[in-house]
Parts: sequence; C-alpha cells; structure tokens
Amino acid sequence: MSVRIVIADDHVIVAAALRSLFESLPDLEVIAEAHDGPRAVEIVRETRPDVVLMDISMPGINGLEATRQILAESRTTKVIVLSMHVEERYVTGAFECGAAGYLLKDCTPDELVTAIRSVMANKSYVTPAAVGALLQRLTGHAHQNGKPALAPLTIRERQVLKLLAEGLETKEIAGALGLSVKTVFSHRLRIQEKLQIHSVAGLTKYALRAGITTLTDDRSSS
Repeated sequence: MSVRIVIADDHVIVAAALRSLFESLPDLEVIAEAHDGPRAVEIVRETRPDVVLMDISMPGINGLEATRQILAESRTTKVIVLSMHVEERYVTGAFECGAAGYLLKDCTPDELVTAIRSVMANKSYVTPAAVGALLQRLTGHAHQNGKPALAPLTIRERQVLKLLAEGLETKEIAGALGLSVKTVFSHRLRIQEKLQIHSVAGLTKYALRAGITTLTDDRSSS
C-alpha cells in the first residue's frame, strides 16, 4: 500500500518538484497540495494522509501552528517539517508541536525518502545539520531543575498570542478573530498567568521560541 502524502508549501514550484520526485516511487503517492496554513489543516481533515511535508513560513498560520492543529485532529498522520531554518527555536519548536521529522530544503531526495520511511516506521528523523539545535535545547533544560511545567495554551490563546506578538493592539486582535475587546483582554490575562510573562516583549520572545509566530511574511526565507 502506498504512503499517502500531502505537500504543504507556499512555493508552488517547490511543491511541483516534490510531486515529480514521488511520481517515480511506486510506494509514495502525493494526494494533495496546500499553499497556506489553514488550507493544510483543512486538507488533512478531509483526506487523513499518512505524511504531511510541512513548510514553516506559510500564509495564514505558520507551519508549526498548522502542525499542532493537524496532530490534534489526526493522531495517525505524521508531519515532517521541511524548511530552510536550522535555528534552535525552529527545530525544537517543530518537535514541541508534535512533528515526527525535521529536514532542510537542501536535503537530497534520498534523505527525504529515508525520513518518510522512518516516520512511517514510528521513528523520529532529524537531519544531521539540525541535531546541534536539539542538543542545545537539551543542555538548556538540564539547568532548569525543579521548575514547574507551564500550563498549555489553548488554540484561541495561541491565536491571540500570535497576533499580540506581531504588534496588533487589543482592538485589532478582537476584529481579526471576531471577538469582543473584553474577551481578548481576558485571553491575554490568562496567557500571562499561564506563562508567567507580563510584558509584550517577553510574550513576543516566547511566541518566537515556541514557533507560534515567525514574525515574517517573507516567503523567500521559508
């Protein structure tokens, strides 16, 4: 049986190149493409693929948030993040969101196929160039003895935090999400309490580390 794949990348030419690669492999089948975050979530909901190849810098919602939403709804789907980013915050953010693999876009076709087959065997896959980022995070955690785990943010709280980190005022966030100003303010207070962060600068830094926002619409960096 073929591995059913969804490609989520806002660069149409990248998606086309990936589709062409898989057409030569009888056990791998591309069933759909998505060129923005919300559409990727919708397609996975409709098709329940085996694997999603997910870019990070996507319109609408970024690839890390899309990954979180996809895996909240489809536990059998594996997500492999495929990106140009090698910084620690992106690599660890991907795995914190539930990704099963992390590859760079300049990987070889053989490495991509290996990663897909690894995650289908219920193994994680990290490209060697990104291993250092994971070790950096593990080393950092070793110095945080005794700190309690932070309460997880809800999807709505993450949406509010994303817009807040991107510089929107409370009224603008309310308009963007179809909420009242009072409701947005309540969400902000809960976010601050859960994270124990009480400044916009601190919340922005957290949102970047957690992959909730990339603070960029520059598709050339994806």
